[in-house]
Amino acid sequence: MKQQRSNRISSGVIAGVSAAVIAVSGAVAWLTWNSHSQDVGQNSSKTPTQQIAQPTTQPTTQPTTQPTTSPPDNSAASEQTAEIYWLQDTGQKLELVPEPVKIQANKDQPDEFLAAAFQSLLAGPKEATNSTTIPKGTKLLGVKMENNAVHVDLSEQFSAGGGSSSMMGRVGQVVYTATALNPNAKVYIDVNGKQLDVLGGEGLELEQPLTRESFNKNYSL
Repeated sequence: MKQQRSNRISSGVIAGVSAAVIAVSGAVAWLTWNSHSQDVGQNSSKTPTQQIAQPTTQPTTQPTTQPTTSPPDNSAASEQTAEIYWLQDTGQKLELVPEPVKIQANKDQPDEFLAAAFQSLLAGPKEATNSTTIPKGTKLLGVKMENNAVHVDLSEQFSAGGGSSSMMGRVGQVVYTATALNPNAKVYIDVNGKQLDVLGGEGLELEQPLTRESFNKNYSL
């Protein structure tokens, strides 16, 4: 009986130990599975940007633009030298003499250049040795250079007063000043927009166009 009892106890103990081992093994397996599941879940919840490193991009450099430089304005007026003509009394006759004057103009613009020269002429001489027979108050209404000709338009004061020497003198001043850029140019003189054919009360006839050559030939100062 004692031997049977000890055999039963031994069998029961073994069975209990076996059950405990199985239970522990099951618990360990469950914990291992659960831990693995959590790791998988955490890894699957990460965004692609967290899982894969994004390549770094270098900032693009914008090309620098060079500032544009405007070409110089060659049409701007600058100080130029023009020749205007006065009269000088030599004791025997009047003589046309040039005087260089500084004007604000552009030689590439002949109309502008000649207009500035005539403004200086009509303002009158500054030197006592020079004189003019162009009546005071005469105004320049216009001047235009076309091809080989210069058209000068003066106000009506130009044809007022004076004898023949005075009238020829003022015509010579206009002709020589108008041809300062081109000594061979032809000159047309207008008064108030009309061609001047007869000058003054004594009736000095003008054969237009006038040139330096025709003036020296036909009109004696």
